[in-house]
Amino acid sequence: MADSVETERLVEVAIEAAHAGAAVLRRFFRHDDLQVHSKGDHDFVTKADHESEEAILGVIRSAFPDHHALAEESGHSEPVQESDGDEYQWIIDPLDGTSNFLQGVPMFCISIACRRRGQVMAAVVYEPIRDDLFSAGRGLGAHHNGQAMRVSERLSLDDAFLATGYPFRAKATLDAYLDCFRAVFLKSRGIRRVGAAALDLAYTAAGIFDGFFEFRLSPWDIAAGALLVEEAGGKVTDLDGMERYLSSGNVLAGPPGVHTGLLEVVGGRVSEDLVAELEE
Repeated sequence: MADSVETERLVEVAIEAAHAGAAVLRRFFRHDDLQVHSKGDHDFVTKADHESEEAILGVIRSAFPDHHALAEESGHSEPVQESDGDEYQWIIDPLDGTSNFLQGVPMFCISIACRRRGQVMAAVVYEPIRDDLFSAGRGLGAHHNGQAMRVSERLSLDDAFLATGYPFRAKATLDAYLDCFRAVFLKSRGIRRVGAAALDLAYTAAGIFDGFFEFRLSPWDIAAGALLVEEAGGKVTDLDGMERYLSSGNVLAGPPGVHTGLLEVVGGRVSEDLVAELEE
């Protein structure tokens, strides 16, 4: 009981933090004076990213001053205040879907997860424009706007409606990805690209998409969405069918039958070792 109460508290704080970050994003969305900087090839960061992250960390700092945080714009793990505690770590993306945000496309989100001793315990993905909230606590199930949610009832990859993302940060893997895309496309009913991996995973958890696959994501893209899928009855692995997706960034997700199909088709063409070799 104590663990479930603790997990519920982590979810509550994650929701509060997501709303704080969302207030920043709404203020900057479609604002002409938004400052933009390049982090790399076709990879951008805005003033909105930074201020959203600070708002999120402010809520977490107030509730749990001894917890650590791994946040996209901070780029490394550090205590939110000086402390000897290192049991808890918050994994934060203050704006997943920055390119959509910059173009005025209302498809972006905040992703917040908290893990304890390496295991994700609480997760929130929040879409500010639609006020769409996805949350989960380990062992407590997953919810969409307060209502219990489940992955789709699709039993196999055949005729599945899927989501994916292009490996724009890992162009060396593009040919391997396109080979997988073609094979999955020929078996599925359709494949969509939202442009925010955390939303893809949230929509998969809610049964909107039947499954999701993508290469070379970052931990803050995956951590919250993966728990949503798992607590909604789905399965999430890397290309080898293992649970090392936070370190590799390669993700296959969906209901058990769809996941099995993705593992057969995608995992049958590429492996974790192959994708890593392509980037060397």
